Amino acid sequence: QVQLVESGGGLVQSGGSLRLSCAASGSIFGFNLMAWYRQAPGKQRELVARISSAGFTNYADSAKGRFTISRDNAKNTLNLQMNSLKPEDTAVYYCNLAKFGNVYWGQGTQVTVSS
Repeated sequence: QVQLVESGGGLVQSGGSLRLSCAASGSIFGFNLMAWYRQAPGKQRELVARISSAGFTNYADSAKGRFTISRDNAKNTLNLQMNSLKPEDTAVYYCNLAKFGNVYWGQGTQVTVSS
């Protein structure tokens, strides 16, 4: 079993920055993929960025050049540095871990960007 707990959300003005963190616990050793997803009101949940346990990353087009995903395998943490935030980045952000066909989600953290 895996537990994921996000932190770092909040209210920020357009152009500002936030750093999200996700603490993972449980059976997370070995190869896995960790990711940040987001879901805005009335919209489907969408991938923001993903990183493998080996450090390979990929980003949604909307995140490229503004967001940076990173992980610390020794501390079992996942981070998302978000810069140049826009009102359309407003959403609940979820931490995600996928391993051997099992998928785990955190409870989500709200990010609100005011114009």
